[in-house]
Amino acid sequence: MVEREQARPLAPAADRPSSDDDDVAAHLKKTRRRKLIKCCCFITAVLLILAVVIIILIFTVFRIKDPVIKMNKITVTRLDLVNNTTPKAGSNMSLTADVSVKNPNVASFKYSNTTTTLYYHGMVVGEARGPPGRARPRRTMRMNITVDIIMGRIMSSPNLVADVGSGLLAMSSYSRIPGRVKMLNIIKRHVVVMMNCTMTVNISGQTIQEQKCKRKVKL
Repeated sequence: MVEREQARPLAPAADRPSSDDDDVAAHLKKTRRRKLIKCCCFITAVLLILAVVIIILIFTVFRIKDPVIKMNKITVTRLDLVNNTTPKAGSNMSLTADVSVKNPNVASFKYSNTTTTLYYHGMVVGEARGPPGRARPRRTMRMNITVDIIMGRIMSSPNLVADVGSGLLAMSSYSRIPGRVKMLNIIKRHVVVMMNCTMTVNISGQTIQEQKCKRKVKL
């Protein structure tokens, strides 16, 4: 029995587990884990910075601002008078409005057909449609809108005698411009610009004597 036990070969030294190898493997594992954590933290930080930058841009540079519509001037282009005081029955009358659309945004404001309606003491006496267009970023576009007035309706108004006596016609207008502002093909906003104006037409001078306008924007 003693000889058999002595004849058993010893295990090779290379097959024995080494504590140094375990330490190296654990160190490599910890190093990879640290690198992975650092990489994830870096990506998260970059995404957070990008999100903050985008939010700041949306509320500053890319913030949708209201387009501004303005009635610069209104002229009477055609009006037939009797004795230079009274509108002639069956005659025609036209008003040409010089309208500007200011776009304060960094993106274009594209609008469709504009509509302008003219009223005389609350009664519709004329309507005009303007062509579609586009106001470039931070630019102002001007257009002329001509409204042909139905004189028959004005002549039938009970207020005409008093207005002719004063030499002034009290009228009002309503303009509507629907459009859309689009930024970077991401931010899209439908906008409707509306304007109500009251004006006084000097009959003999065929000019606008007084005008007041109020604007409103619907998003």
